[in-house]
Amino acid sequence: MSEADELIQAREARAVAEASRERVWSGASFIRDLFMGRFRLELIESLEFQPPTRPEFIQFMQTLRGFLLSSVDPVEIDATGEYPPDVIQGLRELGAFGLKIPKEYGGLGMSHIEYVHVMALLGSHDANVTALLSAHQAIGVPQPVLLFGTEAQKRQFLPRCAKGAISAFALTEPAVGSDPARIQSRAALSDDHTHYILDGDKLWCTNGTLAELLVVMARDPETGRINAFVVETSWPGVTVEYRCRFMGLRALANAYITFRQVRVPRENLIGPVGEGLRVALTTLNTGRLTLPAATAGGAKKCVEIVRKWSSARVQWGQEIGKHEAVALLNAKIASSALAMESVAHAVGEIADREQFDIRLEAAAAKEWNTVRAWHLIDDTLQVRGGRGYETELSLAARGEPAIGVERALRDARINTIFEGSSEIMHLFMAREAVDEHLEVAGALVDPGASMAQRLAALPRAIGFYAWWYPSRWIGWGRWPRYRGYGPLAKHLRFVDRCCRRLARAVFHGMAVYRAKLEHRQAFLFRAVDVAMELFVVTVTLRRAQLLHERDSSASDGVLELADLFAAGARERIRQHLRGLWHNADSAGYRVGRELLAGRYEWLERGIIGIAEQADELTPMSLEDLLAEHAAPTEEPGPAPEPSRQSQVGQGSEDRRAG
Repeated sequence: MSEADELIQAREARAVAEASRERVWSGASFIRDLFMGRFRLELIESLEFQPPTRPEFIQFMQTLRGFLLSSVDPVEIDATGEYPPDVIQGLRELGAFGLKIPKEYGGLGMSHIEYVHVMALLGSHDANVTALLSAHQAIGVPQPVLLFGTEAQKRQFLPRCAKGAISAFALTEPAVGSDPARIQSRAALSDDHTHYILDGDKLWCTNGTLAELLVVMARDPETGRINAFVVETSWPGVTVEYRCRFMGLRALANAYITFRQVRVPRENLIGPVGEGLRVALTTLNTGRLTLPAATAGGAKKCVEIVRKWSSARVQWGQEIGKHEAVALLNAKIASSALAMESVAHAVGEIADREQFDIRLEAAAAKEWNTVRAWHLIDDTLQVRGGRGYETELSLAARGEPAIGVERALRDARINTIFEGSSEIMHLFMAREAVDEHLEVAGALVDPGASMAQRLAALPRAIGFYAWWYPSRWIGWGRWPRYRGYGPLAKHLRFVDRCCRRLARAVFHGMAVYRAKLEHRQAFLFRAVDVAMELFVVTVTLRRAQLLHERDSSASDGVLELADLFAAGARERIRQHLRGLWHNADSAGYRVGRELLAGRYEWLERGIIGIAEQADELTPMSLEDLLAEHAAPTEEPGPAPEPSRQSQVGQGSEDRRAG
């Protein structure tokens, strides 16, 4: 592809994404203000950080805990790669498929903060079940229908979902990941305007092999705009072609699904015509609450693992937890777990407050917690040593406790890709970071703006920056400010100073790079990393202070944990800020481009390459391989309906159930 073609495609992709984003801020955003150099601690201080006390919720949590302990065996689910039918049925009977669905539609009507606590409990026990429930109600049919559906759609679909009609989300395509401008699936309105004709292929539909209902994104061939639909998997033309298998989450009911001339009633359109991508993006704002909560639950489990193992294991005459190297790892794990839980609780509570706009906080929580969880579990494995690398079944066979750190590491890796990869989360937050600047001076840095538009924008830009920029240098972030936080106050003062430094840096980046700033992803990503760390430090310090004030004996040492975490975060923030202007990005980018051009092919000599390995798979053997590993397209039980049979694995019963 030529550079001109690349530029055209990039502009098209940006135009689609820009048209679909929420252009109006519906409430306050702590992180958005950070990017502009405004440290609004009062927004975080308005959060209560109190556990839910509703009696119905407490009863549900007790029942769920009992069910997980008695009926959900994570080792078996991982080993078999299947959800046992009694587990799915048990979840249905608990009402777990309708956690956030309002009671009037048959659900449990939980608040977002209650949902966060449920997901933390699930995340501490089994990631496969967490993914099943999360994909169903966080990004499946319930959430977009609740947010954008008509009353008729809510009454048609939500009671079914609450009772356990599993749903899935179909956006990704074989050649399309996070670039909506390239979606190939088409949904054309029929001549009589009563239905759409849907054609296309969708990849990695979590819950797809179990789902009764799908949310499908497809392009209108007439307008080019994207629409969202509720599609029944039992309809003619909907086919589960293949069940995808992964490194972790081995029971994940993930499907490759095709749609061939599927007749979708017009009343199954979700939201306004042409607004499908906005439906998807808005759904993900609160849909992203699951992963911060689940990873926080898993982190707390890691604290228990390293505490007990470091006390029991003796090396060189003392417990390994007393050796400095292990003690420092354990301290990092414990302080990180406090921060991760604080973040999860904060965004859960923010989602329940109408005065907040959660889009940046939800994205930051998803990104920061999932990345931190990956490193935290890796550290936990290091503390456990060989036993961390050994499987639970092998440990149990040798008579040792079956502690699943190896499984947890495999399951956790997908979290930085699920529901928006780390790179996409950074790009999303970077765009929102400069939103206020673009409102004021966007025409000045837009290469497509005319001279008249630039001249018209100039007076407003001068008027805004004449007071804004000098004020980012002025502000008191020193003692005695925030002295009510005692030993934690110094960290809040640091955040106060750094947010102004961050705002200046973003402005300087716009001034230096102008229209090319969007291509300086490393610069923008570091700015986003700074904002995320400042957000995480603030919510952690606030929650720690509240826990200490309410009952210091019940949270003994919480101030010390928060202090340690904040000290480490400050080092990371300083590195990110320095890296904005002192880095090897240009050299790295140049090498990366030359790698694509083949300049470093000599590095690949002396190995057995992927092309040589691929030669071993002839077209016939590849087909046989797919058939051999094709999984059931429904829950174990009765044979699937003909319209849902896997065309890849059709043949004998053994081939279909492989």
